[in-house]
Amino acid sequence: METRLSATATPRNQTAPHRSSKSYGFSRRSLGVELTSRLGCTPGQLTAVRIPTNRGIPKPRNITEQVDPEHIALIVKKEWKLSYVTPLYQFGHTQLQSYSRQLAAFLAAEKQQGVAVEVGQELGFKVVFTAVLGLAETDDDAETVLIQIHSKSAFAAEGEAAKLTWSGWLSCVSGDVEYLRSMPPDFTCLPLFGASGAESLTTLVKSWFERTFDCYFGPLAINSTNLEWLAALWTGCHPDTNIRYLKLAWTIPAQPPLDVSYTVHPQDAWELWNSIRQESGLRDTVDIEEVSCFIKGLESHLFRHFRIYLSAGTLTKVSTTLGSAHQDGKIRITSSDMMTSVLALLTECALLKMPV
Repeated sequence: METRLSATATPRNQTAPHRSSKSYGFSRRSLGVELTSRLGCTPGQLTAVRIPTNRGIPKPRNITEQVDPEHIALIVKKEWKLSYVTPLYQFGHTQLQSYSRQLAAFLAAEKQQGVAVEVGQELGFKVVFTAVLGLAETDDDAETVLIQIHSKSAFAAEGEAAKLTWSGWLSCVSGDVEYLRSMPPDFTCLPLFGASGAESLTTLVKSWFERTFDCYFGPLAINSTNLEWLAALWTGCHPDTNIRYLKLAWTIPAQPPLDVSYTVHPQDAWELWNSIRQESGLRDTVDIEEVSCFIKGLESHLFRHFRIYLSAGTLTKVSTTLGSAHQDGKIRITSSDMMTSVLALLTECALLKMPV
């Protein structure tokens, strides 16, 4: 591998995500639902989600044939702050117009009561719930729901259109089949939530959902292992979709802490990844061992040139021209060709965070 690699670094978390069973103080209105971590699909009993050790190889594909391009344009190229959401009680995709009116009324009432929403002097809010059809990969996935909040300034000129103030979406792409099928019929599982806009509006939207659908929102970080998965899977797409670069960022626990940025030429990254895949037999799946070997290869190359042990730090960010992801739960999907693959991995992360 040529020395076309520049630097950035962070510690790696080798442990599996912790699945908390603590109570968050919210109720379950599904009569007789037993929250359990035991595997098995007994009616009225939620099953745990297994941590995968391998994944199918994603292939770039044009999803505009099955998803409205206007809906795709509202999701790609924005930065989204992620949360996980527990199953929604008595949520219905046929009631989206009603939810639009209810959320708009809720926001107006909160504003009238003096709750700051950080968007200026508004005359009112217009809320639009939209079903994004076509992102669901299986019959068990619920269709993605897009939420847009528009507001109009009190000082806007006559006839001036309301401006988009906040966007969000709820999604489930390739969700764990056993978990989804163990869901009681009154619940809809849309575990992945993305928000873009004022934090105060995000808080109000979450509050409305929690009151209306008896659910709970929690922060969704992206740990080092999943960042490594994204780095490997995006690199594997290079022959089909030129990723142009692979950038990784680590934080080293030094005094003071050392942040290391590491930029890899895409062909170098691909040749390393391809050599690892050749050794393992080029199966239709990718194993976690291959991903670890890929990251260790990148770390070893940097150590030879800079004597920095990246393995002592934590991987905090991965980016290519296909997208970027940060450990604090911020993502950006810049290519619709890989949208479903990224959402599938993030759906899995969200399901693993469920307090079951």
